[in-house]
This record gives sequence, C-alpha cells and structure tokens, in this order.
Amino acid sequence: MRTWAARVFYVGGYYVSWGWFAVVALALNAACVPLLLLPGRPRIGVHVRRVIRLLFDLWRRWLHMCWVVRVTWRGFDRPLTAGTVYVANHPTLADATFILSRLPDAICVMKPSLMRNPVIAPAAIMAGYVSSGKGVDAVRDAAARVSAGMSLLIFPEGTRTLGATLGPMTHGFLLSAERARAPVELIVIKASPGLVPRGSPWWRLPSVLPASMIITLDRRWEWDPGRSSADLVLEIEGRMRAVLESTR
Repeated sequence: MRTWAARVFYVGGYYVSWGWFAVVALALNAACVPLLLLPGRPRIGVHVRRVIRLLFDLWRRWLHMCWVVRVTWRGFDRPLTAGTVYVANHPTLADATFILSRLPDAICVMKPSLMRNPVIAPAAIMAGYVSSGKGVDAVRDAAARVSAGMSLLIFPEGTRTLGATLGPMTHGFLLSAERARAPVELIVIKASPGLVPRGSPWWRLPSVLPASMIITLDRRWEWDPGRSSADLVLEIEGRMRAVLESTR
C-alpha cells in the first residue's frame, strides 16, 4: 500500500510540476509580446533574464521539494563568472532550466524552430537568446553577447544526448569563445533513466521516480590565442566522457 501511495504521489507531482511550468511559461511569454514592440530591447533584456532565472530557480526548488527531481550540484561552490562560455551535455529536456537558474546573466543557443514558436519565442527573443539557424551570424551574435558580459550556455551536440553516448560536437561554441576572447567552462550532467530524454515527450513518465540529476561544474579553459580549436574540442569531449564514466 505504501509503495502504491508513493507512486501516486510522485506521478501526481510530476504532472502538476509540468503543468505549473506550462502556465507560468505562457504567462511570461504573453507579457513579453508587447515588449517586443518597444525600443531599447537590450536594456529590457537584462530584466527578462533575471525573471527567467528566478522562475527557473523556483521551478527547480519546487521539483526538489516534491521529490520529483533531486538535483545534486558539484563544483558550484566556486564563483561563477559572466562573460564565460559554458559547455554541457544535454541528457534531458529539464537540464537547461536547472543550469540557467544558476548561471549569472545567462543566455543560450536555441533551435530555429523554438525561436519561431509563438509559445516560447517572445521571452527568448527579449532575453537575447541566439538562434542556431543563423550560421555565422549566430556565432557573431553569441560572441557579442559574451563580450558584453553575458554567460553563454551551449550544448555543442546540437540536440539531447542519446543515453550515455555523446554525439559529435560542433565547433561553434569555440568560435564564439575565440571571437569574444572568453574562457570556456565545462558542465557535465548525469540524469536518471527516462527523464525526458531524446525522442521522448515531456508527458511520458520517467522510468525512475523520484528522478535524480548530478550537475558538475568541471574544468575551465582560459582563452589562448595560440590554441588549436580542434584539439580543444577533443580535449573537452574526452574530459566530458571521463567525468560521465566516473560519476556515480
């Protein structure tokens, strides 16, 4: 009986949490629609990013309180610096919200389809998020924002990680970092099975509830003009694999 009651509690908490997320997201984006028509969007953007960070943090705390997702932070006791390119793997739909709740004045790179989605695009545009479909312009836009002091969160695989197998990494994040002369910092995420992985919709229950996630702030590479981009990508990918294999 206790097992059955616990299952009902976790399942109810899971769907209530996503419902809460959807309602708040719709309200935020509706509020951002008229802001798109105002001049001085960059000046307003910093306030939108603060609101997004606050809402993501509240949602993370809610999930933790309800025992739907338990997040363990490692390495985040050291200061986080803006003007940094943060690179992470992407095992679940929820990880970006958790990381953005911690990074200072952060933006991220989003798929073009998401940047055109009327349900979520207004807040993303107002916050200064970058569309990955702009090619070289995306690299320039991201670098300009990092140079202005923003944090950039990017998933170099370009999509959610398939299980524990990392996909090939693109070099776009390094091009942005080099153009901005910014450091690169690695974040490694390990999530319990079935927590909104690649190819799974949010409404499909995770295979494990309560779910868990370990988010590790790992190595940092300072900008080095003499460094090979290809070598650094291989080094970052190798380090990410090593941390994933060692994380328990």
